[in-house]
Amino acid sequence: MEVDVLKRVPVREQDPQVRAKNFEEVCLGYNKEEAMAEASRCLSCKNAKCMTGCPVSIDIPGFISKVKDGDMEGAYQVISQYSALPAVCGRVCPQESQCECHCIRGIKGEPVSIGKLERFVADWARENNVKPEPAKEKKTQKVAVIGSGPAGLTCAGDLAKAGYDVTIFEALHEAGGVLSYGIPEFRLPKSTVVASEVENVKSLGVKIETNVVIGKAGTIDELMEKEGFDAVFIGSGAGLPRFMGIPGENANGVFSANEYLTRSNLMKAFREDYATPIVGGKKVAVVGGGNVAMDAARTALRLGAEVHIIYRRGEAELPARVEEVHHAKQEGIIFDLLTNPKQILVDENGWVKGIEVIKMELGEPDESGRRSPVEVPGSEYVIDVDTVIMSLGTSPNPLISSTTKNLETNRRKCIVADEATGATSKPGVFAGGDAVTGAATVILAMGAGKAAAKGIMEYLSGK
Repeated sequence: MEVDVLKRVPVREQDPQVRAKNFEEVCLGYNKEEAMAEASRCLSCKNAKCMTGCPVSIDIPGFISKVKDGDMEGAYQVISQYSALPAVCGRVCPQESQCECHCIRGIKGEPVSIGKLERFVADWARENNVKPEPAKEKKTQKVAVIGSGPAGLTCAGDLAKAGYDVTIFEALHEAGGVLSYGIPEFRLPKSTVVASEVENVKSLGVKIETNVVIGKAGTIDELMEKEGFDAVFIGSGAGLPRFMGIPGENANGVFSANEYLTRSNLMKAFREDYATPIVGGKKVAVVGGGNVAMDAARTALRLGAEVHIIYRRGEAELPARVEEVHHAKQEGIIFDLLTNPKQILVDENGWVKGIEVIKMELGEPDESGRRSPVEVPGSEYVIDVDTVIMSLGTSPNPLISSTTKNLETNRRKCIVADEATGATSKPGVFAGGDAVTGAATVILAMGAGKAAAKGIMEYLSGK
Protein backbone atom coordinates (compact mmCIF):
# COMPACT_ATOMS: atom_id res chain seq x y z
CA MET A 1 0.00 0.00 0.00
CA GLU A 2 1.45 3.36 -1.08
CA VAL A 3 1.91 5.79 1.81
CA ASP A 4 2.31 9.57 1.86
CA VAL A 5 4.32 10.06 5.06
CA LEU A 6 2.85 13.54 5.56
CA LYS A 7 -0.77 12.39 5.43
CA ARG A 8 -2.71 9.90 7.49
CA VAL A 9 -4.13 6.76 5.98
CA PRO A 10 -7.86 7.62 5.74
CA VAL A 11 -10.26 5.84 8.08
CA ARG A 12 -13.41 4.35 6.62
CA GLU A 13 -16.75 5.58 8.03
CA GLN A 14 -20.43 4.97 7.43
CA ASP A 15 -22.05 7.46 5.07
CA PRO A 16 -23.63 10.31 7.15
CA GLN A 17 -27.06 9.92 5.55
CA VAL A 18 -27.08 6.18 6.28
CA ARG A 19 -25.65 6.25 9.82
CA ALA A 20 -28.04 9.02 10.95
CA LYS A 21 -30.78 6.38 10.81
CA ASN A 22 -29.02 3.50 12.60
CA PHE A 23 -27.09 2.77 15.78
CA GLU A 24 -24.24 0.89 14.08
CA GLU A 25 -20.70 2.14 14.72
CA VAL A 26 -19.87 5.30 12.73
CA CYS A 27 -16.12 4.73 12.35
CA LEU A 28 -15.21 1.41 10.74
CA GLY A 29 -11.52 1.51 11.68
CA TYR A 30 -8.44 0.21 9.86
CA ASN A 31 -7.89 -3.21 8.36
CA LYS A 32 -4.48 -4.89 8.79
CA GLU A 33 -2.98 -3.44 5.60
CA GLU A 34 -4.14 0.08 6.48
CA ALA A 35 -2.88 -0.23 10.06
CA MET A 36 0.57 -1.38 8.97
CA ALA A 37 0.72 1.45 6.42
CA GLU A 38 -0.23 4.04 9.04
CA ALA A 39 2.26 2.56 11.52
CA SER A 40 5.02 2.94 8.91
CA ARG A 41 4.60 6.75 9.24
CA CYS A 42 5.82 6.62 12.86
CA LEU A 43 9.35 7.99 13.32
CA SER A 44 10.02 5.70 16.36
CA CYS A 45 11.37 8.66 18.34
CA LYS A 46 13.78 7.73 21.12
CA ASN A 47 12.49 10.62 23.23
CA ALA A 48 8.82 10.01 22.38
CA LYS A 49 6.87 13.20 23.03
CA CYS A 50 3.58 11.37 22.33
CA MET A 51 3.94 9.38 25.56
CA THR A 52 4.00 12.57 27.63
CA GLY A 53 0.45 13.28 26.47
CA CYS A 54 -0.91 9.86 27.47
CA PRO A 55 -2.51 9.78 30.97
CA VAL A 56 -1.73 6.05 31.29
CA SER A 57 1.80 6.32 29.78
CA ILE A 58 1.42 3.66 27.06
CA ASP A 59 4.67 2.77 25.28
CA ILE A 60 3.36 4.21 22.02
CA PRO A 61 6.46 3.75 19.82
CA GLY A 62 6.80 0.22 21.23
CA PHE A 63 3.35 -0.95 20.21
CA ILE A 64 3.39 0.90 16.87
CA SER A 65 6.70 -0.73 15.90
CA LYS A 66 5.05 -4.13 16.49
CA VAL A 67 2.14 -3.11 14.23
CA LYS A 68 4.64 -1.97 11.60
CA ASP A 69 6.17 -5.46 11.66
CA GLY A 70 2.77 -7.17 11.54
CA ASP A 71 3.12 -8.53 15.10
CA MET A 72 -0.37 -7.69 16.37
CA GLU A 73 -0.26 -10.00 19.39
CA GLY A 74 3.01 -8.41 20.47
CA ALA A 75 1.48 -4.95 19.99
CA TYR A 76 -1.48 -5.92 22.19
CA GLN A 77 0.72 -7.25 24.99
CA VAL A 78 2.69 -3.97 24.96
CA ILE A 79 -0.52 -1.93 25.27
CA SER A 80 -2.10 -4.22 27.89
CA GLN A 81 0.85 -3.61 30.23
CA TYR A 82 -0.41 -0.04 30.57
CA SER A 83 -4.11 0.02 29.65
CA ALA A 84 -7.04 -2.20 30.68
CA LEU A 85 -9.33 -0.67 28.05
CA PRO A 86 -7.49 -0.21 24.73
CA ALA A 87 -10.53 -0.84 22.50
CA VAL A 88 -12.40 1.83 24.46
CA CYS A 89 -9.55 4.35 24.44
CA GLY A 90 -8.99 3.86 20.73
CA ARG A 91 -12.57 4.99 20.18
CA VAL A 92 -13.39 7.70 22.72
CA CYS A 93 -10.12 9.28 23.94
CA PRO A 94 -9.42 12.86 22.82
CA GLN A 95 -6.13 11.84 21.16
CA GLU A 96 -5.99 15.10 19.23
CA SER A 97 -5.37 16.99 22.49
CA GLN A 98 -3.23 14.30 24.15
CA CYS A 99 -0.80 11.87 22.50
CA GLU A 100 -1.32 12.96 18.88
CA CYS A 101 -0.84 16.67 19.54
CA HIS A 102 2.72 15.87 20.70
CA CYS A 103 3.56 13.66 17.68
CA ILE A 104 6.73 14.89 15.93
CA ARG A 105 5.37 13.73 12.57
CA GLY A 106 2.63 16.33 13.04
CA ILE A 107 5.06 19.27 12.90
CA LYS A 108 5.32 19.17 9.10
CA GLY A 109 2.39 16.90 8.29
CA GLU A 110 -0.46 15.10 9.99
CA PRO A 111 0.29 13.28 13.25
CA VAL A 112 0.21 9.50 13.33
CA SER A 113 -3.31 8.12 14.02
CA ILE A 114 -2.28 6.66 17.37
CA GLY A 115 -5.85 6.18 18.57
CA LYS A 116 -6.99 4.36 15.44
CA LEU A 117 -3.95 2.07 15.66
CA GLU A 118 -4.69 1.29 19.31
CA ARG A 119 -8.28 0.50 18.35
CA PHE A 120 -7.14 -1.82 15.55
CA VAL A 121 -4.78 -3.75 17.83
CA ALA A 122 -7.42 -4.16 20.55
CA ASP A 123 -10.06 -5.27 18.02
CA TRP A 124 -7.59 -7.73 16.47
CA ALA A 125 -6.90 -9.19 19.93
CA ARG A 126 -10.62 -9.59 20.64
CA GLU A 127 -11.29 -11.25 17.29
CA ASN A 128 -8.34 -13.62 17.82
CA ASN A 129 -9.11 -14.33 21.49
CA VAL A 130 -5.84 -12.87 22.78
CA LYS A 131 -5.99 -11.95 26.49
CA PRO A 132 -3.77 -9.84 28.76
CA GLU A 133 -1.22 -11.82 30.75
CA PRO A 134 -2.36 -12.57 34.35
CA ALA A 135 -0.22 -12.35 37.49
CA LYS A 136 2.26 -15.17 38.06
CA GLU A 137 2.05 -14.92 41.86
CA LYS A 138 -1.04 -14.28 44.01
CA LYS A 139 -1.16 -12.15 47.17
CA THR A 140 -3.51 -12.67 50.12
CA GLN A 141 -4.48 -9.01 50.55
CA LYS A 142 -7.99 -8.03 49.44
CA VAL A 143 -8.98 -4.80 47.73
CA ALA A 144 -12.53 -3.56 47.11
CA VAL A 145 -13.22 -1.33 44.11
CA ILE A 146 -16.42 0.74 44.12
CA GLY A 147 -17.69 1.23 40.56
CA SER A 148 -16.89 -0.60 37.33
CA GLY A 149 -16.34 2.43 35.12
CA PRO A 150 -12.99 3.33 33.51
CA ALA A 151 -11.33 4.32 36.82
CA GLY A 152 -12.51 1.21 38.66
CA LEU A 153 -11.70 -1.24 35.84
CA THR A 154 -8.22 0.27 35.40
CA CYS A 155 -7.43 0.21 39.12
CA ALA A 156 -8.76 -3.34 39.46
CA GLY A 157 -6.85 -4.54 36.39
CA ASP A 158 -3.54 -3.13 37.57
CA LEU A 159 -3.98 -4.57 41.07
CA ALA A 160 -4.92 -7.99 39.67
CA LYS A 161 -1.85 -8.00 37.42
CA ALA A 162 0.20 -7.48 40.58
CA GLY A 163 -1.50 -10.49 42.21
CA TYR A 164 -3.99 -8.83 44.59
CA ASP A 165 -7.43 -10.32 45.34
CA VAL A 166 -9.81 -7.72 43.85
CA THR A 167 -13.60 -7.44 43.97
CA ILE A 168 -15.53 -4.72 42.11
CA PHE A 169 -18.91 -3.63 43.49
CA GLU A 170 -21.18 -2.15 40.79
CA ALA A 171 -24.52 -0.45 41.55
CA LEU A 172 -26.13 -1.21 38.18
CA HIS A 173 -27.02 -4.58 36.67
CA GLU A 174 -24.23 -4.41 34.07
CA ALA A 175 -20.55 -3.61 34.50
CA GLY A 176 -18.89 -0.80 32.59
CA GLY A 177 -20.13 2.35 34.30
CA VAL A 178 -20.26 5.31 31.92
CA LEU A 179 -18.96 3.05 29.14
CA SER A 180 -22.22 1.09 29.35
CA TYR A 181 -24.78 3.76 30.22
CA GLY A 182 -23.28 7.00 28.94
CA ILE A 183 -21.60 6.56 25.56
CA PRO A 184 -23.90 5.63 22.64
CA GLU A 185 -23.73 2.37 20.73
CA PHE A 186 -22.69 4.14 17.51
CA ARG A 187 -19.51 5.34 19.22
CA LEU A 188 -18.86 2.42 21.54
CA PRO A 189 -20.58 -0.94 20.88
CA LYS A 190 -21.63 -2.59 24.15
CA SER A 191 -22.02 -6.31 23.38
CA THR A 192 -18.66 -6.53 21.63
CA VAL A 193 -16.24 -3.82 22.74
CA VAL A 194 -17.34 -2.98 26.31
CA ALA A 195 -18.29 -6.55 27.24
CA SER A 196 -14.96 -7.82 25.91
CA GLU A 197 -12.93 -5.26 27.87
CA VAL A 198 -14.81 -6.17 31.06
CA GLU A 199 -14.17 -9.89 30.40
CA ASN A 200 -10.47 -9.17 29.93
CA VAL A 201 -10.34 -7.59 33.39
CA LYS A 202 -12.20 -10.60 34.83
CA SER A 203 -9.71 -12.92 33.09
CA LEU A 204 -7.02 -11.42 35.33
CA GLY A 205 -8.92 -12.78 38.35
CA VAL A 206 -11.07 -9.74 39.21
CA LYS A 207 -14.52 -10.58 40.65
CA ILE A 208 -17.45 -8.27 39.80
CA GLU A 209 -20.60 -8.09 41.93
CA THR A 210 -23.44 -6.14 40.25
CA ASN A 211 -26.60 -4.66 41.81
CA VAL A 212 -24.65 -3.65 44.94
CA VAL A 213 -25.12 -0.03 46.00
CA ILE A 214 -22.37 0.85 48.44
CA GLY A 215 -23.87 3.24 50.97
CA LYS A 216 -27.15 1.28 50.93
CA ALA A 217 -26.33 -2.45 50.82
CA GLY A 218 -23.28 -1.81 52.99
CA THR A 219 -20.72 0.88 53.70
CA ILE A 220 -17.01 1.27 53.05
CA ASP A 221 -16.41 1.06 56.80
CA GLU A 222 -18.19 -2.32 56.86
CA LEU A 223 -16.16 -3.57 53.89
CA MET A 224 -12.97 -2.87 55.81
CA GLU A 225 -14.08 -3.75 59.34
CA LYS A 226 -16.38 -6.74 58.70
CA GLU A 227 -15.57 -8.07 55.22
CA GLY A 228 -11.80 -8.01 55.64
CA PHE A 229 -10.80 -5.74 52.75
CA ASP A 230 -7.37 -4.25 53.32
CA ALA A 231 -7.94 -1.26 51.02
CA VAL A 232 -10.77 0.34 49.05
CA PHE A 233 -10.77 2.33 45.82
CA ILE A 234 -13.72 4.64 45.13
CA GLY A 235 -14.35 5.03 41.40
CA SER A 236 -18.08 5.71 41.60
CA GLY A 237 -18.07 8.48 38.99
CA ALA A 238 -20.26 11.56 38.80
CA GLY A 239 -23.82 10.59 37.99
CA LEU A 240 -25.77 13.45 39.56
CA PRO A 241 -26.99 15.76 36.75
CA ARG A 242 -27.06 19.55 36.91
CA PHE A 243 -29.89 21.79 35.77
CA MET A 244 -30.15 25.52 35.03
CA GLY A 245 -32.97 26.38 37.45
CA ILE A 246 -35.00 28.13 34.75
CA PRO A 247 -38.84 28.13 34.57
CA GLY A 248 -40.35 25.00 33.00
CA GLU A 249 -37.52 22.57 33.83
CA ASN A 250 -39.94 20.26 35.65
CA ALA A 251 -42.17 19.81 32.59
CA ASN A 252 -42.84 16.48 30.91
CA GLY A 253 -40.37 16.10 28.07
CA VAL A 254 -37.38 17.55 29.95
CA PHE A 255 -34.54 15.07 30.52
CA SER A 256 -31.04 15.17 31.88
CA ALA A 257 -28.59 13.85 29.30
CA ASN A 258 -27.70 11.13 31.83
CA GLU A 259 -31.25 9.79 31.95
CA TYR A 260 -31.77 10.07 28.20
CA LEU A 261 -28.55 8.24 27.36
CA THR A 262 -28.99 5.61 30.09
CA ARG A 263 -32.46 4.78 28.77
CA SER A 264 -31.04 4.37 25.28
CA ASN A 265 -27.70 2.71 26.03
CA LEU A 266 -28.34 0.50 29.06
CA MET A 267 -32.10 -0.05 28.73
CA LYS A 268 -31.99 -0.32 24.89
CA ALA A 269 -34.82 2.19 24.39
CA PHE A 270 -33.84 2.49 20.72
CA ARG A 271 -34.75 -1.18 20.09
CA GLU A 272 -38.34 -2.16 19.31
CA ASP A 273 -37.89 -5.59 20.94
CA TYR A 274 -37.17 -4.00 24.37
CA ALA A 275 -40.02 -2.95 26.69
CA THR A 276 -38.18 0.18 27.84
CA PRO A 277 -39.23 2.93 25.40
CA ILE A 278 -38.33 6.59 25.69
CA VAL A 279 -40.43 9.59 24.61
CA GLY A 280 -38.02 10.52 21.85
CA GLY A 281 -39.68 13.71 20.61
CA LYS A 282 -39.99 15.03 17.07
CA LYS A 283 -38.13 18.30 17.73
CA VAL A 284 -35.42 18.16 20.39
CA ALA A 285 -33.22 20.85 21.95
CA VAL A 286 -30.01 19.78 23.67
CA VAL A 287 -28.56 22.41 26.00
CA GLY A 288 -24.76 22.19 26.28
CA GLY A 289 -21.70 21.81 24.08
CA GLY A 290 -19.64 18.93 25.46
CA ASN A 291 -19.19 15.34 24.29
CA VAL A 292 -22.24 14.24 26.28
CA ALA A 293 -24.34 16.89 24.54
CA MET A 294 -23.16 15.57 21.15
CA ASP A 295 -23.97 12.01 22.23
CA ALA A 296 -27.48 12.99 23.35
CA ALA A 297 -28.13 15.02 20.19
CA ARG A 298 -26.95 12.29 17.84
CA THR A 299 -29.01 9.72 19.75
CA ALA A 300 -32.15 11.87 19.45
CA LEU A 301 -31.46 12.25 15.72
CA ARG A 302 -31.32 8.48 15.31
CA LEU A 303 -34.63 8.20 17.16
CA GLY A 304 -36.17 10.33 14.41
CA ALA A 305 -36.00 13.90 15.71
CA GLU A 306 -34.93 17.25 14.30
CA VAL A 307 -32.24 18.28 16.78
CA HIS A 308 -30.87 21.67 17.90
CA ILE A 309 -27.78 22.08 20.06
CA ILE A 310 -28.07 25.27 22.14
CA TYR A 311 -24.72 26.53 23.40
CA ARG A 312 -23.97 29.92 24.93
CA ARG A 313 -20.52 30.34 23.42
CA GLY A 314 -19.19 30.08 19.84
CA GLU A 315 -17.88 27.10 17.88
CA ALA A 316 -14.27 27.75 18.86
CA GLU A 317 -15.26 27.36 22.52
CA LEU A 318 -17.20 24.11 22.13
CA PRO A 319 -15.69 21.68 24.67
CA ALA A 320 -16.66 18.60 22.63
CA ARG A 321 -14.07 16.77 20.54
CA VAL A 322 -13.61 18.21 17.04
CA GLU A 323 -14.43 14.78 15.57
CA GLU A 324 -17.75 14.63 17.45
CA VAL A 325 -18.78 18.12 16.32
CA HIS A 326 -17.79 17.24 12.74
CA HIS A 327 -19.84 14.03 12.81
CA ALA A 328 -22.84 15.84 14.32
CA LYS A 329 -22.78 18.47 11.59
CA GLN A 330 -22.43 15.83 8.88
CA GLU A 331 -25.52 14.08 10.22
CA GLY A 332 -27.66 17.20 10.15
CA ILE A 333 -27.66 18.45 13.77
CA ILE A 334 -28.51 22.19 13.91
CA PHE A 335 -26.13 24.31 16.03
CA ASP A 336 -27.65 27.38 17.70
CA LEU A 337 -24.42 28.93 18.98
CA LEU A 338 -24.08 32.07 21.11
CA THR A 339 -27.56 31.26 22.39
CA ASN A 340 -28.79 30.57 25.92
CA PRO A 341 -32.14 29.30 27.31
CA LYS A 342 -34.33 31.71 29.31
CA GLN A 343 -37.29 29.42 29.98
CA ILE A 344 -39.00 26.24 28.80
CA LEU A 345 -42.53 26.84 27.54
CA VAL A 346 -45.14 24.37 28.79
CA ASP A 347 -48.61 23.54 27.40
CA GLU A 348 -51.82 23.10 29.43
CA ASN A 349 -51.09 19.38 29.91
CA GLY A 350 -47.63 19.98 31.38
CA TRP A 351 -45.63 19.03 28.27
CA VAL A 352 -42.83 21.00 26.62
CA LYS A 353 -44.05 23.14 23.71
CA GLY A 354 -40.96 25.27 23.07
CA ILE A 355 -37.84 26.86 24.54
CA GLU A 356 -37.28 30.60 24.78
CA VAL A 357 -33.66 31.59 24.18
CA ILE A 358 -31.64 34.77 24.02
CA LYS A 359 -28.67 35.64 21.82
CA MET A 360 -25.28 36.02 23.52
CA GLU A 361 -21.98 37.71 22.75
CA LEU A 362 -18.54 37.00 24.20
CA GLY A 363 -17.22 39.45 26.75
CA GLU A 364 -14.22 39.33 29.09
CA PRO A 365 -12.49 36.02 29.98
CA ASP A 366 -13.81 34.15 33.04
CA GLU A 367 -11.79 32.26 35.69
CA SER A 368 -11.01 29.43 33.25
CA GLY A 369 -9.64 31.87 30.66
CA ARG A 370 -12.61 31.51 28.32
CA ARG A 371 -14.48 34.65 27.33
CA SER A 372 -17.68 35.00 29.34
CA PRO A 373 -20.93 35.11 27.37
CA VAL A 374 -23.24 38.06 28.02
CA GLU A 375 -26.84 38.52 26.91
CA VAL A 376 -27.81 40.72 23.98
CA PRO A 377 -30.80 42.73 25.28
CA GLY A 378 -34.03 42.31 23.32
CA SER A 379 -32.80 39.34 21.28
CA GLU A 380 -35.14 36.69 22.76
CA TYR A 381 -36.88 34.24 20.44
CA VAL A 382 -38.59 30.84 20.69
CA ILE A 383 -37.43 27.53 19.19
CA ASP A 384 -40.34 25.16 18.56
CA VAL A 385 -39.45 21.88 20.35
CA ASP A 386 -41.30 19.18 22.26
CA THR A 387 -38.30 17.75 24.16
CA VAL A 388 -35.40 19.40 26.02
CA ILE A 389 -32.26 17.53 27.11
CA MET A 390 -30.06 19.28 29.68
CA SER A 391 -26.37 18.44 29.26
CA LEU A 392 -24.70 20.80 31.71
CA GLY A 393 -22.32 18.44 33.47
CA THR A 394 -22.65 16.16 36.49
CA SER A 395 -21.53 15.96 40.11
CA PRO A 396 -20.68 12.96 42.29
CA ASN A 397 -23.58 11.34 44.13
CA PRO A 398 -23.01 12.15 47.85
CA LEU A 399 -24.21 8.69 48.98
CA ILE A 400 -20.74 7.20 49.50
CA SER A 401 -19.14 10.25 51.10
CA SER A 402 -22.11 10.73 53.44
CA THR A 403 -21.99 7.11 54.67
CA THR A 404 -18.20 6.87 55.15
CA LYS A 405 -16.54 8.10 58.35
CA ASN A 406 -13.66 10.59 58.11
CA LEU A 407 -13.84 10.97 54.30
CA GLU A 408 -13.14 14.56 53.30
CA THR A 409 -15.06 16.20 50.44
CA ASN A 410 -14.88 19.68 48.93
CA ARG A 411 -17.64 22.25 48.36
CA ARG A 412 -18.65 20.48 45.12
CA LYS A 413 -19.16 17.22 47.07
CA CYS A 414 -16.15 15.68 45.27
CA ILE A 415 -13.93 13.39 47.34
CA VAL A 416 -10.59 14.99 48.21
CA ALA A 417 -7.75 12.70 47.09
CA ASP A 418 -4.03 13.03 46.42
CA GLU A 419 -3.46 13.37 42.68
CA ALA A 420 -0.32 11.22 42.65
CA THR A 421 -1.58 8.30 44.79
CA GLY A 422 -5.36 8.64 45.10
CA ALA A 423 -5.06 8.58 48.90
CA THR A 424 -7.98 10.16 50.76
CA SER A 425 -8.26 11.48 54.31
CA LYS A 426 -9.29 7.98 55.47
CA PRO A 427 -6.38 5.50 55.79
CA GLY A 428 -6.68 2.62 53.33
CA VAL A 429 -9.29 4.38 51.21
CA PHE A 430 -8.31 5.74 47.81
CA ALA A 431 -10.35 7.52 45.14
CA GLY A 432 -10.05 8.71 41.56
CA GLY A 433 -11.86 9.65 38.38
CA ASP A 434 -15.05 11.71 38.25
CA ALA A 435 -15.78 11.07 41.95
CA VAL A 436 -12.74 13.27 42.65
CA THR A 437 -12.57 15.66 39.69
CA GLY A 438 -16.21 15.92 38.65
CA ALA A 439 -17.17 14.95 35.11
CA ALA A 440 -14.09 14.50 32.89
CA THR A 441 -12.84 12.15 30.16
CA VAL A 442 -12.56 8.36 30.16
CA ILE A 443 -8.78 8.43 29.81
CA LEU A 444 -8.29 10.87 32.71
CA ALA A 445 -10.37 8.56 34.89
CA MET A 446 -8.18 5.67 33.75
CA GLY A 447 -5.06 7.66 34.62
CA ALA A 448 -6.46 8.27 38.11
CA GLY A 449 -7.29 4.58 38.52
CA LYS A 450 -3.75 3.67 37.50
CA ALA A 451 -2.22 6.16 39.95
CA ALA A 452 -4.44 4.87 42.75
CA ALA A 453 -3.50 1.23 42.03
CA LYS A 454 0.14 2.19 42.50
CA GLY A 455 -0.75 4.11 45.66
CA ILE A 456 -2.67 1.10 47.04
CA MET A 457 0.26 -1.23 46.32
CA GLU A 458 2.62 1.10 48.19
CA TYR A 459 0.17 1.35 51.09
CA LEU A 460 -0.31 -2.41 51.35
CA SER A 461 3.44 -3.07 51.15
CA GLY A 462 4.01 -0.60 53.99
CA LYS A 463 5.99 1.94 51.95
